[in-house]
Amino acid sequence: MHAVMQTALWVLALWALTAPARAEPAAERGRVIFALAGGCGCHTAKEGPVGAGGGKIPTPFGTFFGSNITPDPDTGVGLWSDDEIRAAIRTGIAGKKGAESPAMPYYYYAGMADDDVADLIAYLRTLPPVRRPNQSPDGGVPLARVGFRLWRMLFFRPQPAPATAPTAPTERGRYLVDHVAICVDCHTPRSLLGAPDRSMYLAGLKHGPGGGAVPNITPHATGIAEWDADDIVTVLTRGMLPNFDNVQGLMADVVEGHGGGLGYKDAPERDWRAVAAYLRTVPPIDNKVKGK
Repeated sequence: MHAVMQTALWVLALWALTAPARAEPAAERGRVIFALAGGCGCHTAKEGPVGAGGGKIPTPFGTFFGSNITPDPDTGVGLWSDDEIRAAIRTGIAGKKGAESPAMPYYYYAGMADDDVADLIAYLRTLPPVRRPNQSPDGGVPLARVGFRLWRMLFFRPQPAPATAPTAPTERGRYLVDHVAICVDCHTPRSLLGAPDRSMYLAGLKHGPGGGAVPNITPHATGIAEWDADDIVTVLTRGMLPNFDNVQGLMADVVEGHGGGLGYKDAPERDWRAVAAYLRTVPPIDNKVKGK
């Protein structure tokens, strides 16, 4: 009997040494996705609380306000199923309200990996519930929900999302730029109807969100051709430009976190190095943004 027990202990010890490391909890992984997404800052007002809604989203069609995504059962997503939250993130259908405004960039989040969305939802479930009613748009278009549905029909093309996010540096960088950190959302110009202009991918614009200029981040002389990987990482983690000036406005918010929430600075540096690797590969576009 002693020999049997000793053998069993050796087997257990060997298994402990060779078994794969236990995956970190979904909510902890989701916390990283939340940080990579700039803390989903549109859903947090300047004064906080995190995720309770109220962040301003200025557009040519009026000012929109991020919705409450805390697990409050009355004003947040506490009674929403995971599938309902997933649909709002990736397809632009927000529960019984129907089609969302294009101010919510679901058309980019549509490519977020299944695992990352699931982990992000798990993290949102851990936010302190805050009772804060959602705020209606200031201005906007008549019959807004009809307009949102029409915009979605015209410009949203559902795409198959990967089960898991890519890990190869350049491909992961593309994934983060397009579908998680969504740098493409602010740095790519839009048409008069608010649809992204893919011919000017990441080329910057004179009048971005909030009215400020957004720089060209393609590897062109009018963009970031002279930046190295460390320069890009420093901007994304510390908000400091190569000329030692600091970023301002919305870029400062996504780096530092909005309303006391998480921001780019709280995400792993390896992910920003993947973004830096990818940005060196995008087509360079000649677009000098005045003042940038």
